[in-house]
Amino acid sequence: MAVTSHAPAVPAASVVRRRPAWIPAVAAWVTIAVCLTAGHWQYQRMHEKEALRAQFQSAAAAAPVALPHDVDDWHRWRFRAVRLDGEFDARHQILVDNKVHDGRVGFEVIAPLRLADGRTVLVDRGWVKAGPSRTLLPQPPLPSGTVSLRGRIDVPSPAYWRSSNETVPAGPLWQHVEPSSFTRATGIAVLPVIVRALETPHGGDLFVDDTLPDTGTAKHLSYMVQWYAFAAMAAGLWLWLDVRPRLARIAR
Repeated sequence: MAVTSHAPAVPAASVVRRRPAWIPAVAAWVTIAVCLTAGHWQYQRMHEKEALRAQFQSAAAAAPVALPHDVDDWHRWRFRAVRLDGEFDARHQILVDNKVHDGRVGFEVIAPLRLADGRTVLVDRGWVKAGPSRTLLPQPPLPSGTVSLRGRIDVPSPAYWRSSNETVPAGPLWQHVEPSSFTRATGIAVLPVIVRALETPHGGDLFVDDTLPDTGTAKHLSYMVQWYAFAAMAAGLWLWLDVRPRLARIAR
């Protein structure tokens, strides 16, 4: 009688399927590369914003000049100090809603100024606090006759979203203003800029903010540090969880 020998069966649970050794390394290096790329982009944006801030500061520090003629690119004049001489149009002064100063809600006061050379430019006269009721809008007085004031040129952003069925306001209360919409609403052709006043002749309770806008360099610095930290964490975890055990096995 033939004797048949059988090898002991290996329990399925004892079969260990080893993952390929390259998977953790590839995953780690892809993560590191993505984080470093994002961090470098934030680094570049930070330096771009720093250069923009320096440009704004240089323009603001220059001596005031007359509002230029025949300008092709007003962005080159952004935040440049200018001196204006003209008469305000009191009938078309408007209030831009939901402007906050020092924790208080109010309005930005904007009025067209007709210059001596016949051009008209919108002037942001400053901020005024809201009244006790939305039905009682403030009416900051306008100086009569020819006035002279200093201001900074600003170019309103064209990226303001407006729904297709939204019309320009018929009254003095606006949610947003830019020169072309003002022209459509009033029929008054104005320059494609707004001059933000640095002084308020006979402005009543108007508050003028002469600070330059924050270009956001601190935000980009924070994001850059975060992305570089993520890259360092990914490298550290890969070294500790994958490379270290392999080196230990080699050393044995």
